[in-house]
Amino acid sequence: MTMIRMTRMGRKKKPFYRIVVTDSRKRRDGGWIEVIGNYNPVSVNKELNLDTERLNYWVSVGAQVSPTVKRLAGLK
Repeated sequence: MTMIRMTRMGRKKKPFYRIVVTDSRKRRDGGWIEVIGNYNPVSVNKELNLDTERLNYWVSVGAQVSPTVKRLAGLK
């Protein structure tokens, strides 16, 4: 099953995350199909860049969205 979730990047104590489409059987930081955004919780205004068009496409073809990405994107 395809899944939309976050993968951790950055260094120790300074993480940022990529929002990716991946196979649910892969590890958290394993390979991914497509990068559709990023999230930086360390910055002052907690930057979130997300390609909503690609997010809606992947949801329409059956990809499951993780609870954290759902909360960040404001989905129901």
